[in-house]
Amino acid sequence: MRDHEIQISPQVYARTGGALYLIIIGLGIFGEAFVRNRIVVSGDPAATAANITSLESLWRFGIASEFFALICTITLAMIYFVLLRPVSRDLNLLATFFRLVSIVVQAVAVLNLVAALFPLVNAASLKAFSPEQLYTLASLATKSHSYGFSVSLLFLGCTFLIHGYLIFRSGFLPKVLGILIQVAGLCYLTNSFTLILYPAGANKVFLAILLPVFVGETSLSLWLLVKGVNVQKWEEKARRLAS
Repeated sequence: MRDHEIQISPQVYARTGGALYLIIIGLGIFGEAFVRNRIVVSGDPAATAANITSLESLWRFGIASEFFALICTITLAMIYFVLLRPVSRDLNLLATFFRLVSIVVQAVAVLNLVAALFPLVNAASLKAFSPEQLYTLASLATKSHSYGFSVSLLFLGCTFLIHGYLIFRSGFLPKVLGILIQVAGLCYLTNSFTLILYPAGANKVFLAILLPVFVGETSLSLWLLVKGVNVQKWEEKARRLAS
Protein backbone atom coordinates (compact mmCIF):
# COMPACT_ATOMS: atom_id res chain seq x y z
CA MET A 1 0.00 0.00 0.00
CA ARG A 2 2.85 2.36 0.85
CA ASP A 3 4.50 1.79 -2.55
CA HIS A 4 1.20 2.48 -4.30
CA GLU A 5 0.77 5.75 -2.40
CA ILE A 6 4.30 6.86 -3.35
CA GLN A 7 3.55 6.04 -7.00
CA ILE A 8 0.38 8.08 -7.30
CA SER A 9 1.49 10.98 -5.09
CA PRO A 10 3.43 13.03 -7.68
CA GLN A 11 0.68 12.57 -10.27
CA VAL A 12 -1.99 13.72 -7.83
CA TYR A 13 0.10 16.77 -7.01
CA ALA A 14 0.83 17.49 -10.67
CA ARG A 15 -2.76 17.22 -11.87
CA THR A 16 -4.12 19.18 -8.92
CA GLY A 17 -1.50 21.83 -9.63
CA GLY A 18 -2.47 21.96 -13.30
CA ALA A 19 -6.14 22.43 -12.42
CA LEU A 20 -5.34 25.16 -9.90
CA TYR A 21 -3.08 26.88 -12.42
CA LEU A 22 -5.89 27.02 -15.00
CA ILE A 23 -8.26 28.42 -12.38
CA ILE A 24 -5.72 31.13 -11.49
CA ILE A 25 -5.25 32.03 -15.17
CA GLY A 26 -9.01 32.16 -15.71
CA LEU A 27 -9.60 34.35 -12.66
CA GLY A 28 -6.78 36.66 -13.74
CA ILE A 29 -8.34 37.12 -17.18
CA PHE A 30 -11.75 37.70 -15.62
CA GLY A 31 -10.47 40.32 -13.17
CA GLU A 32 -8.48 42.23 -15.78
CA ALA A 33 -10.69 41.97 -18.87
CA PHE A 34 -14.21 41.80 -17.46
CA VAL A 35 -13.94 43.83 -14.25
CA ARG A 36 -11.18 46.44 -14.20
CA ASN A 37 -11.09 47.13 -17.96
CA ARG A 38 -14.85 47.60 -17.87
CA ILE A 39 -14.92 49.84 -14.80
CA VAL A 40 -11.63 51.77 -14.66
CA VAL A 41 -11.44 54.63 -17.17
CA SER A 42 -7.82 55.74 -17.66
CA GLY A 43 -7.33 59.45 -16.96
CA ASP A 44 -10.93 60.01 -15.85
CA PRO A 45 -11.38 59.63 -12.06
CA ALA A 46 -15.01 60.84 -12.20
CA ALA A 47 -16.01 58.21 -14.78
CA THR A 48 -14.15 55.51 -12.86
CA ALA A 49 -15.90 56.51 -9.62
CA ALA A 50 -19.28 56.48 -11.35
CA ASN A 51 -18.62 53.00 -12.75
CA ILE A 52 -17.48 51.63 -9.38
CA THR A 53 -20.62 53.02 -7.74
CA SER A 54 -23.03 51.76 -10.39
CA LEU A 55 -21.28 48.38 -10.74
CA GLU A 56 -20.39 47.91 -7.08
CA SER A 57 -21.46 44.26 -7.02
CA LEU A 58 -19.23 43.44 -10.01
CA TRP A 59 -16.32 45.33 -8.38
CA ARG A 60 -16.77 43.38 -5.14
CA PHE A 61 -17.06 40.10 -7.03
CA GLY A 62 -13.80 40.94 -8.78
CA ILE A 63 -12.12 41.53 -5.41
CA ALA A 64 -13.45 38.22 -4.10
CA SER A 65 -12.13 36.43 -7.18
CA GLU A 66 -8.69 38.00 -6.60
CA PHE A 67 -8.56 36.68 -3.05
CA PHE A 68 -9.77 33.24 -4.16
CA ALA A 69 -6.99 33.21 -6.77
CA LEU A 70 -4.50 33.98 -3.99
CA ILE A 71 -5.78 30.99 -2.02
CA CYS A 72 -5.23 28.83 -5.10
CA THR A 73 -1.77 30.35 -5.58
CA ILE A 74 -0.71 29.52 -2.02
CA THR A 75 -1.80 25.91 -2.57
CA LEU A 76 0.01 25.83 -5.91
CA ALA A 77 3.19 27.08 -4.20
CA MET A 78 3.09 24.08 -1.89
CA ILE A 79 2.54 21.73 -4.84
CA TYR A 80 5.53 23.15 -6.72
CA PHE A 81 7.62 22.81 -3.58
CA VAL A 82 6.82 19.10 -3.42
CA LEU A 83 7.15 18.40 -7.16
CA LEU A 84 10.45 20.20 -7.77
CA ARG A 85 12.20 19.47 -4.47
CA PRO A 86 13.93 16.31 -5.81
CA VAL A 87 15.77 18.43 -8.42
CA SER A 88 17.39 20.89 -6.01
CA ARG A 89 16.27 21.42 -2.45
CA ASP A 90 18.03 24.79 -2.04
CA LEU A 91 16.95 26.37 -5.33
CA ASN A 92 13.42 25.12 -4.84
CA LEU A 93 13.32 26.72 -1.40
CA LEU A 94 14.59 30.01 -2.85
CA ALA A 95 11.88 29.93 -5.54
CA THR A 96 9.25 29.27 -2.87
CA PHE A 97 10.43 32.29 -0.86
CA PHE A 98 10.17 34.49 -3.96
CA ARG A 99 6.65 33.20 -4.65
CA LEU A 100 5.53 33.80 -1.06
CA VAL A 101 6.80 37.40 -1.20
CA SER A 102 4.92 37.81 -4.49
CA ILE A 103 1.74 36.50 -2.87
CA VAL A 104 2.02 38.88 0.09
CA VAL A 105 2.64 41.90 -2.17
CA GLN A 106 -0.30 40.92 -4.37
CA ALA A 107 -2.58 40.52 -1.35
CA VAL A 108 -1.68 44.04 -0.20
CA ALA A 109 -2.32 45.31 -3.73
CA VAL A 110 -5.79 43.74 -3.79
CA LEU A 111 -6.62 45.60 -0.58
CA ASN A 112 -6.32 48.80 -2.63
CA LEU A 113 -9.32 47.63 -4.66
CA VAL A 114 -11.23 47.46 -1.38
CA ALA A 115 -9.90 50.91 -0.44
CA ALA A 116 -11.29 52.34 -3.70
CA LEU A 117 -14.78 51.69 -2.34
CA PHE A 118 -14.32 53.61 0.93
CA PRO A 119 -14.60 57.19 -0.40
CA LEU A 120 -17.48 56.26 -2.68
CA VAL A 121 -19.81 54.20 -0.50
CA ASN A 122 -19.00 55.53 2.99
CA ALA A 123 -21.55 58.20 3.95
CA ALA A 124 -19.19 59.83 6.47
CA SER A 125 -16.52 60.26 3.81
CA LEU A 126 -18.99 61.92 1.46
CA LYS A 127 -19.44 64.74 3.98
CA ALA A 128 -15.75 65.25 4.67
CA PHE A 129 -14.50 65.68 1.08
CA SER A 130 -15.62 67.29 -2.14
CA PRO A 131 -16.77 64.93 -4.93
CA GLU A 132 -13.58 65.62 -6.90
CA GLN A 133 -11.45 64.68 -3.91
CA LEU A 134 -13.39 61.44 -3.43
CA TYR A 135 -12.98 60.55 -7.09
CA THR A 136 -9.24 61.20 -6.85
CA LEU A 137 -8.89 59.02 -3.75
CA ALA A 138 -10.66 56.15 -5.49
CA SER A 139 -8.54 56.61 -8.61
CA LEU A 140 -5.31 56.61 -6.58
CA ALA A 141 -6.38 53.35 -4.92
CA THR A 142 -6.89 51.66 -8.31
CA LYS A 143 -3.49 52.94 -9.51
CA SER A 144 -1.87 51.65 -6.32
CA HIS A 145 -3.33 48.23 -7.08
CA SER A 146 -1.88 48.31 -10.59
CA TYR A 147 1.60 49.22 -9.36
CA GLY A 148 1.45 46.77 -6.46
CA PHE A 149 0.44 43.96 -8.79
CA SER A 150 3.36 44.79 -11.10
CA VAL A 151 5.76 44.64 -8.16
CA SER A 152 4.36 41.24 -7.21
CA LEU A 153 5.12 40.07 -10.78
CA LEU A 154 8.75 41.12 -10.27
CA PHE A 155 9.13 38.52 -7.51
CA LEU A 156 7.06 36.02 -9.49
CA GLY A 157 9.45 36.53 -12.40
CA CYS A 158 12.33 35.48 -10.14
CA THR A 159 10.31 32.41 -9.15
CA PHE A 160 9.75 31.52 -12.79
CA LEU A 161 13.45 31.81 -13.67
CA ILE A 162 14.31 29.30 -10.95
CA HIS A 163 11.35 27.00 -11.60
CA GLY A 164 12.13 27.03 -15.31
CA TYR A 165 15.69 25.93 -14.57
CA LEU A 166 14.46 23.17 -12.23
CA ILE A 167 11.92 21.95 -14.79
CA PHE A 168 14.62 21.93 -17.49
CA ARG A 169 16.93 19.88 -15.26
CA SER A 170 14.21 17.66 -13.77
CA GLY A 171 14.02 14.84 -16.32
CA PHE A 172 10.41 14.18 -15.32
CA LEU A 173 9.00 17.21 -17.17
CA PRO A 174 9.76 18.33 -20.76
CA LYS A 175 12.72 20.70 -21.10
CA VAL A 176 10.73 22.99 -23.39
CA LEU A 177 8.34 23.79 -20.53
CA GLY A 178 11.28 24.99 -18.46
CA ILE A 179 12.41 27.28 -21.28
CA LEU A 180 8.89 28.68 -21.76
CA ILE A 181 8.54 29.39 -18.05
CA GLN A 182 11.90 31.14 -17.96
CA VAL A 183 10.84 33.29 -20.92
CA ALA A 184 7.67 34.17 -19.03
CA GLY A 185 9.79 35.06 -15.99
CA LEU A 186 11.96 37.40 -18.06
CA CYS A 187 8.79 38.99 -19.46
CA TYR A 188 7.46 39.63 -15.95
CA LEU A 189 10.76 41.16 -14.84
CA THR A 190 10.86 43.38 -17.94
CA ASN A 191 7.29 44.53 -17.37
CA SER A 192 7.86 45.37 -13.70
CA PHE A 193 11.13 47.25 -14.18
CA THR A 194 9.69 49.15 -17.15
CA LEU A 195 6.76 50.35 -15.04
CA ILE A 196 9.18 51.57 -12.37
CA LEU A 197 11.90 53.04 -14.61
CA TYR A 198 9.95 54.14 -17.70
CA PRO A 199 6.20 54.31 -16.99
CA ALA A 200 5.45 55.88 -20.39
CA GLY A 201 6.40 52.64 -22.13
CA ALA A 202 4.73 50.29 -19.67
CA ASN A 203 1.55 49.74 -21.70
CA LYS A 204 3.48 48.76 -24.83
CA VAL A 205 5.68 46.37 -22.88
CA PHE A 206 2.64 44.85 -21.15
CA LEU A 207 0.97 44.15 -24.50
CA ALA A 208 4.23 42.67 -25.85
CA ILE A 209 4.63 40.17 -22.99
CA LEU A 210 1.03 38.91 -22.97
CA LEU A 211 1.51 36.21 -25.62
CA PRO A 212 4.77 34.59 -24.35
CA VAL A 213 3.49 34.67 -20.76
CA PHE A 214 0.15 33.14 -21.75
CA VAL A 215 1.81 30.44 -23.86
CA GLY A 216 4.31 29.54 -21.13
CA GLU A 217 1.89 29.39 -18.22
CA THR A 218 -0.93 27.73 -20.14
CA SER A 219 1.43 25.10 -21.60
CA LEU A 220 2.73 24.15 -18.17
CA SER A 221 -0.72 24.07 -16.58
CA LEU A 222 -2.18 21.90 -19.34
CA TRP A 223 0.80 19.53 -19.28
CA LEU A 224 0.52 19.07 -15.52
CA LEU A 225 -3.23 18.51 -15.76
CA VAL A 226 -3.21 16.12 -18.72
CA LYS A 227 0.18 14.35 -18.61
CA GLY A 228 1.50 15.01 -15.12
CA VAL A 229 5.09 13.97 -14.41
CA ASN A 230 7.18 10.94 -15.29
CA VAL A 231 6.63 9.10 -12.03
CA GLN A 232 9.57 6.71 -12.40
CA LYS A 233 12.09 9.53 -12.95
CA TRP A 234 10.52 11.63 -10.20
CA GLU A 235 10.86 8.75 -7.73
CA GLU A 236 14.47 8.12 -8.76
CA LYS A 237 15.38 11.73 -8.01
CA ALA A 238 13.38 11.66 -4.77
CA ARG A 239 15.28 8.55 -3.61
CA ARG A 240 18.62 10.21 -4.40
CA LEU A 241 17.58 13.23 -2.38
CA ALA A 242 16.61 11.04 0.58
CA SER A 243 19.82 8.97 0.50
